[in-house]
Amino acid sequence: MRGARQAYQPRGDNLIVRFLCTAIALCSAMTALAADAPSGAHDTADAPQRLVVLTDIEADPDDTQSLIRLFLYANEIDIEGLVATTSTHKRSSPMPESIQRLVDGYAKVRPNLVTHDRRYPDADRLRQVIAEGVSVYGMEGVGPGKDTAGSDLIIRALERPDPRPLWVSVWGGANTLAQAVHTLKRTRTPEELDRLIAKLRVYTISDQDDAGIWLRREFPGVFYIVTPGDNYGVATWNAINRVIDGIDNATISNAWVAQNIQQGHGPLGALYPDVVWGLEGDTPAFLHLIPNGLNHPERPDWGGWGGRYRLYTPSGDTMLNDKNHGPETRPIWTNAIDAYGPPEQAEYGRAVRDTAPRYRDALVSLWRWRDDFQNDFAARMDWTVKPYAEANHPPKVVLGQPRQLTVKSGQGVALSARGSSDPDGDSLGFHWFWYPEAGDFVGDLPSLSNGDTVWVEAPRVTKPVDLHVILRVNDKGTPSLARYARTVLRVEP
Repeated sequence: MRGARQAYQPRGDNLIVRFLCTAIALCSAMTALAADAPSGAHDTADAPQRLVVLTDIEADPDDTQSLIRLFLYANEIDIEGLVATTSTHKRSSPMPESIQRLVDGYAKVRPNLVTHDRRYPDADRLRQVIAEGVSVYGMEGVGPGKDTAGSDLIIRALERPDPRPLWVSVWGGANTLAQAVHTLKRTRTPEELDRLIAKLRVYTISDQDDAGIWLRREFPGVFYIVTPGDNYGVATWNAINRVIDGIDNATISNAWVAQNIQQGHGPLGALYPDVVWGLEGDTPAFLHLIPNGLNHPERPDWGGWGGRYRLYTPSGDTMLNDKNHGPETRPIWTNAIDAYGPPEQAEYGRAVRDTAPRYRDALVSLWRWRDDFQNDFAARMDWTVKPYAEANHPPKVVLGQPRQLTVKSGQGVALSARGSSDPDGDSLGFHWFWYPEAGDFVGDLPSLSNGDTVWVEAPRVTKPVDLHVILRVNDKGTPSLARYARTVLRVEP
């Protein structure tokens, strides 16, 4: 698809209105974030995110799996590029035709998807943003005269007059992105380059060529999420398909995939391949963009479906492969550790009971949400074949107070979600819990009650701290779906 260089143009009055509303909300929210202020932070989380995908599709079936899932969220994520690339696992011959085949499958189910949400884009819009990157490995494809339809697409997307950041989700090698930034450096003023770099957000699935480390060294201003190197075993994304001892791993089993995704789910489900190396290893690169009330793309340290990350300069051989990539030279968003104990779903008495943390590592920050996002995927596969009345849809969480509150040391505050509802009329369950790693308080916290309201007592502090209270609301439909609300408490002495 090397000749498909036309710019993506939104269609329809509804999209124009959506764009203008998004722009107004984001301008306000980004100002607050730039000042490192909590107020307004959720506005950017709720807005649809812009996304370009770089995929080494056909290196492994998991890219196909992840694209199928992504298309089911095309109503909530603005897909602006689908670029076939190379990687260390596929060093030549990008295959945009494989992306095209999946879009054709999406086209067959879109008429049913729009009965669940009218925002699903026409398949032709997705076809227009399919492109091909350079057909060689890594930095061999970066330099003067090595521009491709894929790198051109990234440049156009960055230069589009859209106030929202541009996420580049890298499922293979990063050389197409590296070429785009290389060209911008050669052809734009330093001020213009800085402005465009500031719009860029990158999440790479480890380092699958040598272009990623080059980008991080040469352009230290790039917002970059990665577990660096090629030691996949320690990468946060690996939690999506890791079998964890001591928990129920059913939602990543082959039997679950066959029943909920592949069989009886129309032409798109039929395209979903069996697992070869690992289930959907690339999906964590966009899970954090799904607006679910928990995710906040601009705050990787807050945690969400895609995991949690801290901004620091990693060192040592626990994450890095120094022989191939060398040490990191500046802070990046990378592995963060959560301590977690899966809540107990009680047969009698209190429906949800918190348990003591039994797991502590970086992978916990992703797999702790795994059943929820797998069930969400299964429900959307149902949307491809079932009428609205026969499928399940996520609950709508409504807080009765601002999502950022300031309280005094030792002060109590009531939090309410009594206005929450379910579009299918399902009964709702409420679970409030602390997310201590997302804040900066160190110490013991009291357990929180269930129900649509909760009384929260702030700890006694000698300096201001932030505490994150998460509400998970789940419906009793099939499959059970969850949405969240995050309340950030600023506790002052």
